[in-house]
Amino acid sequence: MKKTITRRTAIKGIGAGVAMGAVGMPYVVRAATPIGIGYLHTLAVDGQIWLADHMGTFKKEGLEPKFVQFTTGLGLFQAMIGGSIDMLATGAVISNFPARGQGKAFLINDVEFATAQLWVNPKMGVASFADLKGKKISTTRGTTAHVFLDRALRANGITPDKDVQIVNQRMSEAVTAFISGAVPAVALWVPFDVSVRQKVPGAKMLIDASKFYPEAAIVDGWACNNDYFDKNKDVLKRVIKAWVPANDYLISKTDDALATLHEKYYQKVPLADLKVQVKAEKLFTSKEWVKMYKDGTVTGWLQKVTDFYVSVGGINNPVPAKTYFDPNLYLEVVG
Repeated sequence: MKKTITRRTAIKGIGAGVAMGAVGMPYVVRAATPIGIGYLHTLAVDGQIWLADHMGTFKKEGLEPKFVQFTTGLGLFQAMIGGSIDMLATGAVISNFPARGQGKAFLINDVEFATAQLWVNPKMGVASFADLKGKKISTTRGTTAHVFLDRALRANGITPDKDVQIVNQRMSEAVTAFISGAVPAVALWVPFDVSVRQKVPGAKMLIDASKFYPEAAIVDGWACNNDYFDKNKDVLKRVIKAWVPANDYLISKTDDALATLHEKYYQKVPLADLKVQVKAEKLFTSKEWVKMYKDGTVTGWLQKVTDFYVSVGGINNPVPAKTYFDPNLYLEVVG
């Protein structure tokens, strides 16, 4: 987002000042709080962010966000750990770095209900899970797609990295490899499926993440580093307050919200594709999330993804989700 000089930013430069009210009495003007927010540009991750930006709810809460786009959740967390952003919104990786003691999760966007998908090419001899044995599958390790792929393979009697060869590539490269015929299968997340549908006639979606809901689910959410969490709880509560009306607007007036997102933030994505993407998410109203924060549903979902990262040898002595995810800020604001 372009930064412009406004009255708020001018005030920020000189600190809180004194202004005159309508009757000539002085009052304190609070400087806007700058926050660096990293994000992935996919609807399931940044939909609420842009609606909050459009609705002015960040500004209403006295926040001045600077948005920084990344291509992977790994890059997001590395930037946050390095101090170049204050907080982030991402997918499955929210169950990775915090489990290493590097960050606190404090807000959940949605469930990746059907956004992760496994596509195969029958013309290359793969039309079922049985056909996958001995074959290559491209995906991006450590991401939502990889977590989903591991679960899908095991549920169908296939041992990852033993019965199949998982090729680790950036998602754009993984999809290109599938389209070009270099591999017969790809585990991806939307909207990468659009290219597959358009460029690989006869391609077949074997399964998507909805198959494993609600027993297991991959959630998208927000995290900040430990020090920021400890020192800026008021700021995080204001972020949550800004998020709530945007989230509920996306649910209550979905068509209007998607039209706005298309016009202002997703101009290169056809509106019809955005409508497909939002159906691949599982959204809940701010009040519905309260129950799932309270009863441990969210914590359980996060823990299962953390267990995956542990199983592939990525984390030693993991911090449990009940420790790295703190529902209390959200419950104080909404519940």
